[in-house]
Amino acid sequence: MKTQGRRGEVAVEPHTDVPDRFVAGMKLSAVADDGSRRELQVEEVWPHKGLLVLKLVGVDSISDAEDLTGCELQIPRELRAELEPGWSYISDLAGCVVFDGDREIGTVSDVQLGAGEAPLLIVKSSGVQAYEIPYAEAYLKRVDVAARRIEMQLPEGLLDVNAPLTEEEKLAQRKSKA
Repeated sequence: MKTQGRRGEVAVEPHTDVPDRFVAGMKLSAVADDGSRRELQVEEVWPHKGLLVLKLVGVDSISDAEDLTGCELQIPRELRAELEPGWSYISDLAGCVVFDGDREIGTVSDVQLGAGEAPLLIVKSSGVQAYEIPYAEAYLKRVDVAARRIEMQLPEGLLDVNAPLTEEEKLAQRKSKA
């Protein structure tokens, strides 16, 4: 979300197949990077250059809108459209445990959009290691959001891309920079 206009409007990139679902009077939650939430209500909405511009109740200046910059807008669960079997909301994936076959990889801490065709699951393992795993249909075996479980069949070597450098690799990097 970013500022748009002088009366506190914000421009948002809708991640929905139904962008006309946003209407005046609708209640939304703005979720900040730190996880804090702010409840908002739409006063007006209109399309602009592939984005939606929202005028929100109580957000009446550029400085008010700046407080919302970078937040993710979410609609209440009860207003979500019913999904077809096999589909899930991206926001429901955080907290799910990811498995590659029988091997537990870690827990989804975040989902990043816009990195390519498929969203990236940021999966933290029991150590410090974090993996970036494409949430691609080709890798999915089963998703059970209620059980907080994602079963995948990952291509060989995918997790190695995120592996920390060995001492030999670090030494080789230092030599190549010298």
